[in-house]
Amino acid sequence: MYLSYESRGSATNLCLFSIQSLMSIRAWGALSFVTTIDKSYNCCRFFTHLKVQGCPSSKSIGFSSKQIDYKDLLVTMASQGLHGAATSDRSAKSPLSIDVDGEIVPVDGAPGLSETDVRKAVASSPFQGWLKNTKGSFGILSKQQSGQSLCSLRRILIQSVDMFGNRVGFVKFKAEVVDRETGAKLPGIVFARGGAVGILMLLECDGEKYAILTEQARVPVGRTLLELPAGMLDDDAGDFVGTAAREVEEETGIHINSSDLIDLTSLLKESTGRKMHPSPGGCDEDITLLLYRGTVKQEVVESLEGQRTGLVDHGELIKVRVVPYPELWRATSDAKALAAIALYEMSKKEGILPPPPNAPELSDL
Repeated sequence: MYLSYESRGSATNLCLFSIQSLMSIRAWGALSFVTTIDKSYNCCRFFTHLKVQGCPSSKSIGFSSKQIDYKDLLVTMASQGLHGAATSDRSAKSPLSIDVDGEIVPVDGAPGLSETDVRKAVASSPFQGWLKNTKGSFGILSKQQSGQSLCSLRRILIQSVDMFGNRVGFVKFKAEVVDRETGAKLPGIVFARGGAVGILMLLECDGEKYAILTEQARVPVGRTLLELPAGMLDDDAGDFVGTAAREVEEETGIHINSSDLIDLTSLLKESTGRKMHPSPGGCDEDITLLLYRGTVKQEVVESLEGQRTGLVDHGELIKVRVVPYPELWRATSDAKALAAIALYEMSKKEGILPPPPNAPELSDL
């Protein structure tokens, strides 16, 4: 097992690579704080802030290369009067744990996160929603006919928590999940943000069909995108339709009734969870896709184009865009829009698309 270092002035950062079990390093007198090293993560993400203080430089305590044997490090530090001990993490209890069908799973926080932060993260809607999915139908932790689940959850590492006012908005964590049959670890980095809604708005005017999109600057992708009106669920109630109606009004200025919306994702098979997952390799987000259809006059279409909307205090700087529906599939890279088009067109083709609520004369729209 090896440690690597990076010298930064009088502080030396220790980073862990390729170590096989859990260990805890206690203060040798020079370490700034006690931390837990996870030897199964095979990366240094967790340990970049473990500092050796008061050491004049890495060379002065015998670091001669960027990879050194862990035991040699202890000997070298001891020879410099930096005494300490390493102990198995099994004897050090995690400050928090969760019960997953009778199995106690420890929950730790990355350096810099307080125990309060960790507890908020675990109690938050995004984390609890993820946990519910793992134990629900088709969940990786739900028990099969054999009496065992497909996978075992061994440990959770909370890496960051983003607050939206007084509530937790996003949680990033790493779940140590092992396939029971093979013993192999599954990729377990999770960006938990919970559920959201997207609305395919189709307006008919003089025999032409138009889609209403929003144009926003999206920092994560570094560019502006044309997207369906959409939004996150603000609470645990799961009011997808109500949230959708509110988002449409906030983002486009159009008031619609919740009863006029059709859930396109409800047409999917039960095994899918009847949600759309845009990035399941790293994010838990599941999206309910809804359809709205209506008729408007030409002046309404013209007034919508380029209109500025959104909640400025929430960072929403939005322009409304009106796109002829036949061009929509080529006009946007938004996964919500492309998935909604597929659901809309295929459900029409198979004859299972419900007619517009309260407006049966629009069934051909």
